[in-house]
Amino acid sequence: MIGQMLDQLYPAVDVPLKHQDAYTLLVAVILSAQCTDKRVNEVTPALFAEANTPEKMTQLGPEKIREHIASCGLANNKSRAIFELSKMLIADHGGKVPDSFQALENLPGVGHKTASVIMAQAFGVPAFPVDTHIHRLARRWKLTNGKNVKQTEADLKKLFPPERWNKLHIQLILYGREHCSARGCDGTICPICRTLFPNRKKPFHTRK
Repeated sequence: MIGQMLDQLYPAVDVPLKHQDAYTLLVAVILSAQCTDKRVNEVTPALFAEANTPEKMTQLGPEKIREHIASCGLANNKSRAIFELSKMLIADHGGKVPDSFQALENLPGVGHKTASVIMAQAFGVPAFPVDTHIHRLARRWKLTNGKNVKQTEADLKKLFPPERWNKLHIQLILYGREHCSARGCDGTICPICRTLFPNRKKPFHTRK
């Protein structure tokens, strides 16, 4: 039922972050940590106009990178991570973004969620990145007990077939933002919450 409703709302989906290839997607995903996609998309065009490859990014240097991304928050950490991972891509991967979870997660600033986004959206490998929107929805819809995002990811992978993961995780993000946000729905308001739990009378409070 959830999949059917999401397919009706979002029959075709694109990655919300503007990018040109696997490398620019990787940079954009790193910038999106504790920052809205809208803000990232405002920042990256000027950054990528100057540096859209690891080679150009290392030539730009961490200080110039930081100037471009200052409004994203955590600019010091992110600029260093982008600079260092660019150097590592050149040294260890021929300037290309690797297509394995292990190699991606060995890059500075790249955790499992970021690696999952790259594997799913750049390389088409089934993955299920779990962000705060997906974690919240999975809890509200009782798809997981939501102790942590790792468990939520494992539970969602059991519930949905791998061929759905890459599209579904974007559908869930879009739905969480537009219909079932932290402030816009308390587990009783949005269409899916009402459909799944018509008898739910009290707000459902989710843990982070």
